[in-house]
Amino acid sequence: MSSSEDVKDISILDGASSVDRSEGWFTSVTDFLTRWGVETNGIDPILPEDRTDTKLYQMFFVWFSANLNILAFGTGSAGPAFFGLGLRDSFIILVVVDLISCVIPAYFAVFGPKLGMRSMVLARYSWGYLGSILPSAFTVFSMQGFLILNCIIGGQTLASVSSHLDDTLGIVIIGVISLLVTFCGYKVIHWYEMIAWIPSVITFIVMLGLGGHHLTQAPTPPPPSTSTIISFATTTASSVISWCIMTPDYGVYHTNKASTMRVFLYSYAGFFIASLAGHMLGAAFAAAAPGVPSWEAGFDGGNNVGGLLQAVLKPSGGFGKFLTVLVALSVPSACAPTMYTFASSLMTIHVWFARVPRYVYTIISEAILIPVAIVGATHFYATFVDVLSVIGYWSTVFAAIVITEHLIFRKNDPARYDLSKWCKPRELPLGIAAVFSFLCACGIIVPCMSQAWYVGPIANAGTGDIGILVGFALGALLYPAFRVIEIAYSGR
Repeated sequence: MSSSEDVKDISILDGASSVDRSEGWFTSVTDFLTRWGVETNGIDPILPEDRTDTKLYQMFFVWFSANLNILAFGTGSAGPAFFGLGLRDSFIILVVVDLISCVIPAYFAVFGPKLGMRSMVLARYSWGYLGSILPSAFTVFSMQGFLILNCIIGGQTLASVSSHLDDTLGIVIIGVISLLVTFCGYKVIHWYEMIAWIPSVITFIVMLGLGGHHLTQAPTPPPPSTSTIISFATTTASSVISWCIMTPDYGVYHTNKASTMRVFLYSYAGFFIASLAGHMLGAAFAAAAPGVPSWEAGFDGGNNVGGLLQAVLKPSGGFGKFLTVLVALSVPSACAPTMYTFASSLMTIHVWFARVPRYVYTIISEAILIPVAIVGATHFYATFVDVLSVIGYWSTVFAAIVITEHLIFRKNDPARYDLSKWCKPRELPLGIAAVFSFLCACGIIVPCMSQAWYVGPIANAGTGDIGILVGFALGALLYPAFRVIEIAYSGR
């Protein structure tokens, strides 16, 4: 292909590679925001010479802060509150699941510094230009689902401190703070995540000091069934693994000369320490709640995690309310990166979307987020489990395909990704192998699902919800076979 055709290919098929700043309202606004330090870059891969940030410890804090919050607390509390598990069973499941599942998002975090590509641009190197529209669209909906969950739980927590506040106002406040952080972009998000974990750590330590003596008195429920254990395990795994669809986004400006192992270990430590601590604390206090009337009342039958947190802190008086407010206001630590990836993923769906600046999509996300979260808050756990599980189903298959492409066909070598091809459909893989593998995996996931609104025949036979397990396995097995055929046919 000639150089003139290359230029034409880029401008027509992916004008996202360089947003037109020559005319229009967006141009003047974008230029103004750039002068004030707001990130206005599009989805172009960051070239190696522009990846200069050597502060690799940020890879720890961004995921430590994003996971050590009340949403992780809520995930752990689902064991006793939703699945009827005891404290011992919940702890064992959480340790095993977190040890294993944190590997996947931490592995994906390495792609950021090494390739300089955001997750859904990276997807084009296995899913193809057109095929990657599918995971990009799913990511957009998944990120919005995450935002809804975060805002519900943050809003409930904030509302629990005063009768003058309700869930609706709390959700609005959390949503607006998240918008402000995300609007400013990559650097501000990293700065915010460096300190956002502090209120949560202080609050959880105080909670243990105030209510720790009740945790040993948690009632012991009947032995759980195998299906219950598996369903809680896969729900927890979904909450962790699904981060993989966004972790590359937060290392694209970090140096590509960094050790792969260092990036992985920083990311894994951030995920594992925060997830395990938040999950186990949530399980412990939820399991003990039935034995403490004030906790049980605050928990509201398992539908108000913020109410449980406030009830535990209530004996400390005004200081407890202050901590409750702080931990609620730290929820944007999970919302901000989620909203950022919502915007960048939407820009990869079509060239038209990429012509609109990223900050516009954060406003659109906010407009969708608040009304949906207000409605979903009335049935938190049903909403929580359904959203997490659905995200987990598809994201595990996505992970299997991308990892298989990287290890088998790219030989675990970043040099085998030609960054100049990111927006050239004729030079990227066809994507047929990835799409077929995904569809086949979804075909086996459906009968293995166990949700409030649908229980598949395999899950109903007593296996529990094994959708993410079989989906990952089938995706990893089918993709190499289909990809070999695709390469033989297309040569790319």
